[in-house]
Amino acid sequence: MESWTFHPIGVFSSPRKNRYDVPRQGVLDTSHEAEVLLHEGNNFEHALADLRGFDRIWLLFVFHLNEGWKPRVQVPRNSEEKIGVFATRAPYRPNPVGLSCVRLLEVNGLRLRIAECDLIDGTPILDIKPYLPFADSFPDAATGWAEERDAQYDVCFESLAMQQLLWLRSDDVDLLPFAETQLEARPTDDARKRVSPHPDLPGRYVLAYRTWRIVFRVDSDAGLVHVEHIRSGYTAEELSVADDPHEDKSLHRSFIEDFPEE
Repeated sequence: MESWTFHPIGVFSSPRKNRYDVPRQGVLDTSHEAEVLLHEGNNFEHALADLRGFDRIWLLFVFHLNEGWKPRVQVPRNSEEKIGVFATRAPYRPNPVGLSCVRLLEVNGLRLRIAECDLIDGTPILDIKPYLPFADSFPDAATGWAEERDAQYDVCFESLAMQQLLWLRSDDVDLLPFAETQLEARPTDDARKRVSPHPDLPGRYVLAYRTWRIVFRVDSDAGLVHVEHIRSGYTAEELSVADDPHEDKSLHRSFIEDFPEE
């Protein structure tokens, strides 16, 4: 079999540095912006000529954090059965190549400002292509197993939760896309996510995000998940000691000061 060597043309730059920080699909997060930074010295300035005016572009990239591949994978919106990887968009592929359609906001030299993206910081970019609706959109196409989905929930954020999420976002901690992605299907499934019943509030659940905790309740009849508030995952005793492996205890102390728990 023939083989080819590809060289990245640039890199994706974003505050989101962990896989669980990004939504399952870029269109699920309309608020986050990022950049594609093309490498200098390759005449890419001319290659970007005429890209302005396109609302959306395709990014071809490398799943650079993956090791190996899986012929069948578990997907978040399907039943317990695993699906053949070629029938999914999972990253565990024989050749770790990804494809994402993102919204183009601005072209500035070798920088592309984009939105509605599902890549993490440091992702190598292989190519850029314009999105053409007449050729790339087939809204009536059959979608195989994906048509048989779990019941989907609308995720709504109550006032306090939204205040806290915006407070955290100002420090580059963005829990909102994580919460939406995790809670829109099987929100209380502890086999697939770090969720548990709230120890003190009946009918409430706690979803863990690194050192943060997202408190929510489920209204199955209305198909709604209500995110009520965010709290620190540290105990008072843990915050009182100097050891800080996640380097975030100062942020937690400030958060608790501004949003004291009752």
